[in-house]
Amino acid sequence: MNKPNGFATRAIHAGQEPDPATGATITPIYATSTFTQEAPGVHKGYEYSRTGNPTRAALEACLAALEGGEYCLAFASGSAANAAVAHLLSPGDHVVAAAEVYGGTYRLFTEVFGHWGIGTTYVKGLEPADFAAALTDRTRLVWLESPTNPLLNLVDIAAVAKIAHEAGALVAVDNTFATPYLQNPLALGADLVVHSATKYLNGHSDAIGGAIVTSDPGLYRELKFLQNAEGATLSPFDSWLILRGVKTLAARMEIHQANAAKVAAFLEGHPAVSRVLYPGLPSHPGHDTARRQMRGWGGMVSFYLKNEAGAEQFFRGLRLFAVAESLGGVESLACQPCTMTHASYPETMRRELGITPGLVRLSVGLEDGEDLLEALDRALE
Repeated sequence: MNKPNGFATRAIHAGQEPDPATGATITPIYATSTFTQEAPGVHKGYEYSRTGNPTRAALEACLAALEGGEYCLAFASGSAANAAVAHLLSPGDHVVAAAEVYGGTYRLFTEVFGHWGIGTTYVKGLEPADFAAALTDRTRLVWLESPTNPLLNLVDIAAVAKIAHEAGALVAVDNTFATPYLQNPLALGADLVVHSATKYLNGHSDAIGGAIVTSDPGLYRELKFLQNAEGATLSPFDSWLILRGVKTLAARMEIHQANAAKVAAFLEGHPAVSRVLYPGLPSHPGHDTARRQMRGWGGMVSFYLKNEAGAEQFFRGLRLFAVAESLGGVESLACQPCTMTHASYPETMRRELGITPGLVRLSVGLEDGEDLLEALDRALE
């Protein structure tokens, strides 16, 4: 089969040739822990499922193709993928990260790897100069999100990558919010792309997974060793679920962002809302950056309630939007980051960043847009 070029075509076919044993069109779930060898060391490429599994390999090939990378490794969760990247570092190394990242990422670098002698500086400004000012002669990794979680700020990935590389640091970008459908950080200069595959890649809120994509063979070898040695690999069943979800990623993202744009415009004109954060709005400070490095605006919308004290009432009165952590599923979700996804941040830091009780983060799903607007309007009464 010729190498597919279009995104939707790659999502459906990359790494997913008919099964050679049976001709099955859909990649089978290879639910086996071990593989029979013809003789010691003589096998068909697989020995033990922690080291390699055909279902996981199909997913890895597909995600690499979608991100424009050469290699992908699938992990048991997004946090496991993040930890594998952090394990590339040594005691005494330094990380520069945007101050506003997923709460689990903050917890990992601060409370886990911080105890191992790896220091992290969290940059509160998002301009390239802010990252440059935080670099030291010990900086080995710059960690980015764009759009950020939960305030949906934009980082100029290409500019920061250039600065980081000049200082001898690697650049990792968490591309969970944008997805490879809307943004490809490797093409912008990143060395590593990480995903919580639980979210948009899977898209159905029924599997946990993570992934790392790179085109650097040396980084791939190191990460492949860590994946096997530490054992946090994605199961065959979850690999199959996520691979199934990826097939519809292009179609889903179009509806996600169409609905999100309707929600953002509606909220921007609502009297109970003080500010809406959505890259697709011209009022968003990162709108131009998003236009340059993304192919769309995404399905996430955050906003501030004018009456912060009424946040609990808003969530209790919300319908259709399930009050839950996670994002990227077909169903719409709403969360209060300060008590949910970013509760691991110190309160003073949350306040400084604007992660306050009045901040609401929405993962806008695939329901009828008018129904979502009605549900929000009722909850905001």
